[in-house]
Amino acid sequence: MNLFDVYPLFDIEIQRGEGCYVFDASGRRYLDFYGGHAVISIGHSHPHYVLRITEQLQKIGFYSNSVKIPLQQELAEKLGQLSGCEEYQLFLVNSGAEAIENALKLASFHTGKTKILAFEKAFHGRTAAAVNVTHNDSIVAPLNRGFGREFLPWNDLESVERHLSGGDVCAVIIEGIQGIGGIHVPDAVFLRMVSQFCKKHGAVLILDEIQSGYGRSGQFFAFQHAGIEPDLITVAKGMGNGFPIGGVLIHPKFKAKHGLLGTTFGGNHLACAAALAVLEVIENEKLIANAARQGERLISALAGFEGVEEVRGEGLMIGVEFGFPAGPLRQRMLDEFGVFTGSASSKNVMRLLPPLTVGDAEVEAFLGAFGECLTTIDLEIVKK
Repeated sequence: MNLFDVYPLFDIEIQRGEGCYVFDASGRRYLDFYGGHAVISIGHSHPHYVLRITEQLQKIGFYSNSVKIPLQQELAEKLGQLSGCEEYQLFLVNSGAEAIENALKLASFHTGKTKILAFEKAFHGRTAAAVNVTHNDSIVAPLNRGFGREFLPWNDLESVERHLSGGDVCAVIIEGIQGIGGIHVPDAVFLRMVSQFCKKHGAVLILDEIQSGYGRSGQFFAFQHAGIEPDLITVAKGMGNGFPIGGVLIHPKFKAKHGLLGTTFGGNHLACAAALAVLEVIENEKLIANAARQGERLISALAGFEGVEEVRGEGLMIGVEFGFPAGPLRQRMLDEFGVFTGSASSKNVMRLLPPLTVGDAEVEAFLGAFGECLTTIDLEIVKK
């Protein structure tokens, strides 16, 4: 039997990781400035993370949500404390797409409505409801087109208010920072006004912080730069540092009842141990402040390179846009300097999502490789 071939792969087999680096089968070291789609928040194989999971596995690795799992409450309290969202309730799942599914379901239960407003270039996942609010028709199967949704222009207040004014909108869903769409940061005034419009017209505001949350933006959640209070917040990726876990932070106005939501694996013992380890490392090593500081250095330095048209982002969620396709530059950085970077839906954008543990040495190494490759690449060939 062969694998179902849906992934364009680098011809590299990664066998181990340490901090901001990964190593292939030959022992070559690579600087990881992509973090496996923003998943690696506290670095590869962090000792505290490994210890937490190992110790938990020696006790019990899994039991279902038919029994009390105290680790879940411990995780909820720690997440509330570090994020500043103590009053929210936490529902634990296994992935970002599952978090979006449940957030949309809760919004519809709460309002009794079905129409969703999303945004151009949005990516919210590949499952049934999540993919329906993802702005990419090539991955939306016919059976996924199950409810009304509109994709609105980014940072366009007039469009949001006009669509909400009819009173038939269930929810507005927006990424704290658009990731796959090319790293687009919502204007703070725009976010604040969207929040006000949702309250005025009885719509639920869902903040997708799956990629932008957990300190990546220099705040625990990217929406906190705008000072708003969403109704629902979805998390995953950096939450488990590679262990599958996600969640929905639910405003107290939503009332729980038995059977409303459910999952077999969500919030299992190992997942909670991994997620607690992540929060403990973020707190103890002051990684949110580090993300803000290193991100500011990177954004400032990258904007000064000839050939760079625009640098966007907050903290360690950065998009670099060129006047030519970024693919050849990314490949050269990987081949010649052993530096992993990410792509975006726009072929001219390079995404940077290094671990929040990235230090001065790694930033300098990245900038050196970036500058060398950018200044010596044949732009005339690339532009063709």
